[in-house]
Amino acid sequence: MKRLLPFIILAIGIFSCSQPSEENNSQSMSDEDRLELATEIAQNTIMVDGHVDLPYRMKVGGFTLQREILDVSVRTEGGNFDYPRTKEGGLDAPFMSIFLPANLQQVPGASKALADSLILMTERLANTFPDKFAMAYSPADIEANFEKGLVSLPMGMENGSGIEDDLDNVEYFHSRGIRYITLTHGRDNLIGDASYDTTGTHGGLSDYGRQVVEEMNRVGIMVDLSHVSDNTFRDALEVTKVPAIASHSSARVFTPGFERNMSDELIQAMAKNGGVMMINFGGTFIDSAYAAGRDKVRDHIVNWLAENELSRSDSAAQAYIKKYTEENNPFPSVERVADHIDHVVNLVGIDYVGLGSDFDGVGDSLPTGLKDVSMYPNLIAELLKRGYSREDIEKICYKNIFRVWKAVEDYAASQG
Repeated sequence: MKRLLPFIILAIGIFSCSQPSEENNSQSMSDEDRLELATEIAQNTIMVDGHVDLPYRMKVGGFTLQREILDVSVRTEGGNFDYPRTKEGGLDAPFMSIFLPANLQQVPGASKALADSLILMTERLANTFPDKFAMAYSPADIEANFEKGLVSLPMGMENGSGIEDDLDNVEYFHSRGIRYITLTHGRDNLIGDASYDTTGTHGGLSDYGRQVVEEMNRVGIMVDLSHVSDNTFRDALEVTKVPAIASHSSARVFTPGFERNMSDELIQAMAKNGGVMMINFGGTFIDSAYAAGRDKVRDHIVNWLAENELSRSDSAAQAYIKKYTEENNPFPSVERVADHIDHVVNLVGIDYVGLGSDFDGVGDSLPTGLKDVSMYPNLIAELLKRGYSREDIEKICYKNIFRVWKAVEDYAASQG
């Protein structure tokens, strides 16, 4: 037996080496088999999305138990998010965006009041359907909800205007469940300059904004640098003592001149900080050619309707619009989202990228194959096709953002 042992070990080794893992084999799979594997991964892996604009959509749609208005516990005709589609796509923890429009900044108290209203609306969703949704204030909460089969509803506040001019509101919003704050939105605010605003009010982060970032660190709220200007981005990374995030941004290399996206310099700076960039799925975010293609299709349809004396509501017009749009599809594809992930991975590594779809926030611009929350497996299948392993995909889906979130929690705990 002892003489046979080396040969047995060798045979086992050869057999083991000849059995490729499912991930390594995924590149040679058929598209159908690869999608099946992707769906299995999505269903059995915690998936966090950094930004879903459901609360504001519920506000606009009139959230109520009367299903004829808006009830996302069942399948809805509009929007990108509801419970059935969420479960189909394997999404477990969509960060609910507590979105505060920049125009409210001009009215004292208005931003904070809206934030409170949207937080209550999110809590009401979890309380009304406790068999489907649950609030989540930490990675541990998400893990516990995942084991129960519940969709977690962590919250991030989109626009630091809700803090107004009172630093105590940072701790207040932490007590209300907010776990990240996007420092700005469409316009410069008291905290700093925004990417969509060319005013440059502060030249970056304001003195007050520095205090806000320090206070966010102290209480345990992640610093979100989506929407900020490049100068604000750099300043915030200098101030923060913990990793930061970009909850819904994409790579500027694919959209030259679009400051809302992140340049390679900023991606590298965020990686050096230990943060995570969560890729936005919106068409204008992932492909500079989308806007031109969309406008061309829209102009053609407008002219065709006028020439044929039809309105969009006419059945003949709807059929034509559907056919023409399909034949002249201006939308980018799921592959383009994977290109952005590839770019970040190639630039700084797998540990600094995540998902931040902006579902319910980017209108109908979403790419083919990623039109709603049921379609995450399509993206995972594309990543498998490109050679990403299950461990890589787990990092993208939740491990990277959990690492940052836990670091923020640990720092806050150390501050007493």
